[in-house]
Amino acid sequence: MSRKIFVTNALPYANGDIHLGHLVGYIQADVWVRFQRMQGHEVHYVCADDTHGTPVMLRAEKEGVSPEQLIARVHGEHLRDFTDFSVAFDNYHSTHSDENRFFAEDIYAKLKAAGLIETRAIEQFYDPVKQMFLPDRFIKGECPKCGAADQYGDNCEVCGAAYAPTDLKNPFSAVSGAKPEMRSSEHYFFKLSDPRAVDFLRDWTQGSNASGTRRLQAEAANKMKEWLGEPGENKLSDWDISRDAPYFGFEIPGAPGKYFYVWLDAPIGYFASLKHLAERSGAIDIDRFIGGEAARDTEMVHFIGKDILYFHALFWPAMLHFAGYRTPSQLAVNGFLTVDGAKMSKSRGTFITARSYIEQKLNPEWLRYYFAAKSNGTMEDVDLSLDDMIAKVNADLVGKFINIASRCAGFITKRFDGKLGAPDLDALAPYRASLDSGEVARAYDNRDYSRALREIMRLADAANAYVNDHKPWELAKQDGQDAALHRVCSTALNQFRILAGLLKPILPTVAAQVEAFLNIAPLTWGQLTDTLPAGHAINKYQHMMTRIERAQIDKLIDANKASLAPVPENSSRQRHAESQQKSAEAQAGADDTIKIDDFTKVDLRIAKIVSAEHVEGADKLLRLQLDIGEDQPRQVFAGIKSAYDPATLVGRMTVMVANLAPRKMKFGMSEGMVLAASDESGATPGLFILSPDAGATPGMRVK
Repeated sequence: MSRKIFVTNALPYANGDIHLGHLVGYIQADVWVRFQRMQGHEVHYVCADDTHGTPVMLRAEKEGVSPEQLIARVHGEHLRDFTDFSVAFDNYHSTHSDENRFFAEDIYAKLKAAGLIETRAIEQFYDPVKQMFLPDRFIKGECPKCGAADQYGDNCEVCGAAYAPTDLKNPFSAVSGAKPEMRSSEHYFFKLSDPRAVDFLRDWTQGSNASGTRRLQAEAANKMKEWLGEPGENKLSDWDISRDAPYFGFEIPGAPGKYFYVWLDAPIGYFASLKHLAERSGAIDIDRFIGGEAARDTEMVHFIGKDILYFHALFWPAMLHFAGYRTPSQLAVNGFLTVDGAKMSKSRGTFITARSYIEQKLNPEWLRYYFAAKSNGTMEDVDLSLDDMIAKVNADLVGKFINIASRCAGFITKRFDGKLGAPDLDALAPYRASLDSGEVARAYDNRDYSRALREIMRLADAANAYVNDHKPWELAKQDGQDAALHRVCSTALNQFRILAGLLKPILPTVAAQVEAFLNIAPLTWGQLTDTLPAGHAINKYQHMMTRIERAQIDKLIDANKASLAPVPENSSRQRHAESQQKSAEAQAGADDTIKIDDFTKVDLRIAKIVSAEHVEGADKLLRLQLDIGEDQPRQVFAGIKSAYDPATLVGRMTVMVANLAPRKMKFGMSEGMVLAASDESGATPGLFILSPDAGATPGMRVK
């Protein structure tokens, strides 16, 4: 039965380049879409740039262009990068569009009619120079606890203290450098805490779609239980969906000077892009894919990163349901990209942009294959080990797959006028058996590409073993062996054809080269068991893929190391420099050395993170429960939210200060401090918690 599927990728923000971390989710989605189409299913695959918000507005101002000019330029850059990596959207649109405005206003009006929108006054800092309200990330000052300069408005990155923006000493706007004022403003809220929404989400997040497939992966469903709480418990807060002018976005109908918060209209961009595609093609019944009851025989699948699970599994389905639209059939959630086991880093040259990869003339299909080989359909992080990538691509794609054709095609061209002979059907039987079992197809459908590739490479090994056993290069030297030579090479090329079809979702460019070489129509899944008949003419073989050389990877690393020295988020460089100088002067003349007795006063312990969760109302804090070998875990609030998804921390070992005096915070008691590294120069933005070597257990003392 043919499926009708609407597939989307998370919308990249129009304020930065596409990097290899982004490409994990896009490649996973593109592979899945290509497989479904090979199966004969109807798939509409769309995406768009996420264009609204304060960062886009401020970047455009800094560059001396309008926001519209900025997002138009970035749109072209993003689409170029996706195209270069064969991520083939049917439509790549923008959230700054008439279609997106229509759906945003329609959904808002329906939520308001359902009694799920309310207004309330909130107080926040205001920049009198820029005449704009400031989010916490745009307020800086001196930490009220340790005095460190140039700290954000909710958390100190030096001592880890959490506080309200109003607690900062000498606060200033990170936009203009001006001293902010406290002002009140009326904001609009989506009542996510409404019992109707909570009951709906409790059922939706744990349920299955019409085909019986769970909407959320097991890890994601478990995370929803944590965020929603137990039955009868309500842990959800209402969602602030408005921002004050000046703001680049859509003004809320009937609310002059109030704009939809970017996260309200960003996922709506999925519908806008489909509508734009439908209007261009004239062949898509959009209601069949996004309407309520009308969408029962179709699917809507979102490929997203785990960092935006909260929005897509709570806000988005609740908005859709209570506005009368269909909810997602499935969320396909991928993990982050690490490089050589660590977070991507500019200083190590591993924060790699898609553009630099292409400019260094590396083959995009090397990366597509490697990412697919690391993808198992779960939320696990994908680790890009550059040495492993070299070894795997060279061994699998060049040494096993391409090698089959390169060893046999020349004999067909030179000895048999480019025409195949009858193949050995017994040698093809294992390939048919594998296809009949459906193992590879199931793995692709479940997004477990690593399992699919293990089976495909097993078949490639069998093909190489067949060639090695029959030695066509020796047959070619022997009199009277032309028939055997013809049969062996024709069999190997039939095996090669099947392997190319199995790999086509991952390697579309190579598959197209194989189709041209073998002089065949585009490969579909149902045709893979067919055999190229005797007399079928092929074209002259041309090399399809080269090996990765270490020197190429070294050049890629060097090219990305050159992209260091990010501009401080504080747009007032002078104020930033003065703050840094003030902090340095305060420490001048101090004795930087300590004695061993000073060090031993600090009780450092190995801690196991037994739970981690977001803290409602805190932009930078995570609440951790740490096992340090005591009867009960300790609660610690850590300012690492910007660097870590809580789901990735559970089970990790780290290091904490165990004898720090407990500190009462507005969110609860913090009973220690997690140790993390950061680059105070700003060259390597981010926080990196410390981890012990394998074998360390909770409670061990670090000394």
